[in-house]
Amino acid sequence: MKTMPPVRHSPTPAELGFRMPAEFAPHDACWMLWPQRPDNWRYGAKPAQAAFVAVASVIAESETVFVGVNDDQYENARHHLPAHVRVVELSSNDAWMRDVGPTFLTHPDGRLAMVDWEFNAWGGLDGGLYFPWDKDRRIRMKIAEILGIERFISPLVLEGGAIHVDGEGTLITTEECLLNSNRNPEWSKADMERLLSDFLGVSKVLWLPRGCHRDETDGHIDNLCCFIAPGEVALTWTDDESDPQHAISREAREILEQVTDAQGRRLKVHLLPQPGPLHIAETEASGVDRLSGSKPRRPGDRLAGSYVNFYIGNSVVVMPRLDPTHDDEARAILESLFPERRVIAIDAREILLGGGNIHCITQQQPRAIRATGRS
Repeated sequence: MKTMPPVRHSPTPAELGFRMPAEFAPHDACWMLWPQRPDNWRYGAKPAQAAFVAVASVIAESETVFVGVNDDQYENARHHLPAHVRVVELSSNDAWMRDVGPTFLTHPDGRLAMVDWEFNAWGGLDGGLYFPWDKDRRIRMKIAEILGIERFISPLVLEGGAIHVDGEGTLITTEECLLNSNRNPEWSKADMERLLSDFLGVSKVLWLPRGCHRDETDGHIDNLCCFIAPGEVALTWTDDESDPQHAISREAREILEQVTDAQGRRLKVHLLPQPGPLHIAETEASGVDRLSGSKPRRPGDRLAGSYVNFYIGNSVVVMPRLDPTHDDEARAILESLFPERRVIAIDAREILLGGGNIHCITQQQPRAIRATGRS
């Protein structure tokens, strides 16, 4: 095991007073990307594009939405997206803005900044999902230029879907992802905690062992569990003991109910039913191009469906509609958890077929609010 890199001479974001706010804090904007890869999205991504438009349209009711588009799809995206959604030319290898986009930070003086993590397409040449990922690696730098904000470059290979924070010092993640040998094999858990603290301003990291069953991201936390308020989390759950997801969720629940957060609180755990189980149909797999450099979509493969993969907007919660058996129950639970927001369900199977869901295709840009002191 290698040791940490030499101590940085420049101050860390945390030392400068920056921190990552919770998703449920106010936003100025949401960033997305436009799907088009025929080897990941069926039928030339046309069904997926319709789902992305639906997500962007709902979020744009209460915050600015930017959609980054490759040049050859710019006119098509502009035609389908509402006029108040801002379409910008921003080349990408695929459409997972949560993972390839920046993690935004705020400062008490009102400044906005970002963390530019390393990205290797969820594992690089050891289990990664596509090659190359050169355009994705430039997205964070480009957004920093567009917004004119400071960019802190981190040595960590990390995707945004691998972390959730409560905005009060606590971060939650999974060992399966952040400690995976295809991400950061040279650093220990303690090293990872120090780097997360340095770049995000957190003081406590809560580790769950595994993410959702068959999650191709190597266990992103945002498909399993998320903060919905300080001291409260939502966790995907199934009562079916024969389902591999049951053991994963039970293990996570036991840990979550025993730990305390950075403020010393015991967590309140809210359970969201698991949809399905869901699997890729023959007709769905047949519409995807087969290329050697990308993950195949095979009929019968299980999909890592989860209602936890929702987006918390300023006035809405945008959740995936995935299974008529459980959609209404999941929506009712979310409505009880977010009484001051409208919960809107979007048909999201097309997004799931590509390997993720609504949270995965979005990245919130927090509102940087200047702290006020007593005069």
